Amino acid sequence: MAKSYEIDMCSGSVLKKMLMFSLPLMASGVLQLLFNAADVIVLGRFAGDNSMGAVGSTSSLINLLTNLFVGLAVGVNVIAARAHGANSKRDMEEAVHTSMLLSAICGVILAVAGFIFAPEILKLMNATESQLPLASMYLRIYFLGTPALMIYNFGSAVLRAVGDTKRPLYFLTAAGVLNVILNLIFVILLKMDVAGVALATVISQCGSAFLTVLCLIKEQGEIHLNLKNLRVIKRVLIGIIKVGLPAGVQGCIFSMSNVLIQSSVNIFGDTVIDGNSAAQSIEGFIYMAMNTFYQAAISFTGQHVGARRYDRIPRILFCALGCVVTTGLVLGWSAYFFGHQLLSIYSGSTEVIEAGMNRMMIICTTYFFCGMMDVMVGMMRGLGYSTVPMIVSLIGACGLRILWLATIFQIEAFPSPFGVINLHTPFGIYLSYPISWAITFMVHLICYCVIWGKVKRKQKLSEAKG
Repeated sequence: MAKSYEIDMCSGSVLKKMLMFSLPLMASGVLQLLFNAADVIVLGRFAGDNSMGAVGSTSSLINLLTNLFVGLAVGVNVIAARAHGANSKRDMEEAVHTSMLLSAICGVILAVAGFIFAPEILKLMNATESQLPLASMYLRIYFLGTPALMIYNFGSAVLRAVGDTKRPLYFLTAAGVLNVILNLIFVILLKMDVAGVALATVISQCGSAFLTVLCLIKEQGEIHLNLKNLRVIKRVLIGIIKVGLPAGVQGCIFSMSNVLIQSSVNIFGDTVIDGNSAAQSIEGFIYMAMNTFYQAAISFTGQHVGARRYDRIPRILFCALGCVVTTGLVLGWSAYFFGHQLLSIYSGSTEVIEAGMNRMMIICTTYFFCGMMDVMVGMMRGLGYSTVPMIVSLIGACGLRILWLATIFQIEAFPSPFGVINLHTPFGIYLSYPISWAITFMVHLICYCVIWGKVKRKQKLSEAKG
């Protein structure tokens, strides 16, 4: 029964197997975002735009504080995928038990740090006086649930490593339905406002973590979890850190640049903040759909490296890029075309909707560049090279955005073929995204070609010695 959930990535059609892997993962991500969007929608409709904006404005800060540890889950995925590809039961058992104990430790650290420092960071982000108390309350409750969040993420990484993306979908569905029900009870019936939304999120996260742990405990194969055997094995930990830490650092710096962007957005007032928050929520669905091919690139490449099937890796790259571009173009342009209708779900304010459309006009139509950039990163991490894409991403995407905010964004009269343009506007902020994505993708592509040449030379040398 357990094997029916797994996908043999190293044989058969790469495209077919990638879609089998990615579609349940995509559904999981979309469902998760639907349930997260329910938080914002319930608040916007039953507590007001101020509460909606307060919760929406915390997303970049949440990502900043969680991405370091979520990045370690990437390391778990690569280490476990290699062990599975190599058919090493011992290595897989060590990866499972090390990663699950590590997830609990990381979650506790994150809970303490988030609870203590989140309100102060919100102040540094120029949070408005009307939204600061609500945002602080939401964050402090939210971070109490991060141990469960980490356990689910690390457990899901183990399941993805063997090609199982269906059961995480089932767990998220159950937890998400619980989240929506609790939202309606806490916000509409009990009038708990943002505290109710945060509490509902924490309880649902605990539910998904419980189901994930229970799944691994009941497994009888290589990914079986025995709570008595939980321990951190140094060799496995080093492997996880080698791949996962650069991914986590990259995620943190990315989020830091988004925090700076959110701070710049905040100077334009509550209406722009609310519209930006609603648009971000919609864009999250597109990003999550594209991100599944980043996850697929990591898992497929990792298994093929473990199985020493290097001949199929170029096919993985072409399939992942083709899928992510198609997904980004179709979903991005569809979201922009129906933008007014989608934004009206979040708010009935015409001004807020127009503010959201200003962001979607830039981000949604060019989002496929972001997906292409991420796929290149996933390919390199699957090959075991995580530091190079981290450095390129930090300089390319993050560095360019920060430089843009410090220079171009400050220009109020920028000459162009279309006349003088004022870039000290929300439009000027949003323009930094597609420019940084496109440039970073091109550099990643060059780096991948260099790394792939190095991997091929190592393979030929190994074959010659063997």
